[in-house]
Amino acid sequence: MRPDGPVPAGPGGADIVAGIGFRHATPPAEILALVAQACDAAGLPRARLARLATAGDRAGEPAIRAAAETLGCPLDAVPPEALIAVDADVPTRSHRIEASRRIGSVAEAAALAAAGPGATLLLRRIASAGATCALALRAQSVTQDP
Repeated sequence: MRPDGPVPAGPGGADIVAGIGFRHATPPAEILALVAQACDAAGLPRARLARLATAGDRAGEPAIRAAAETLGCPLDAVPPEALIAVDADVPTRSHRIEASRRIGSVAEAAALAAAGPGATLLLRRIASAGATCALALRAQSVTQDP
């Protein structure tokens, strides 16, 4: 769901949130590679990445913390109620995740929730063997100009 034309950057140029879902044994290098792949797929420079976001119960895992540190991004621990609150805007539906978390995609929900009200999903979930990544644009980054 990418807007037509270029998306203007927010203050400092960083206005994209990468939502991450991952399995416990996923190494940081796999998460980093997937974030890079997501930025490339969306045609966005990594400098636009403002933060990483994941489910609150996974934010303490060493792999996601190491990935955020390597990227120089804050890590948002998104609580279950915030993930559920944006689920209507999550296009991807994983039956396994819906059964365990009541949302369609951890990556998409985390990206949207952390990007704030009115956020736009720029890249639907992509996956590696042990992780998923989605990108969302903060609402305050979008202008009325063509």
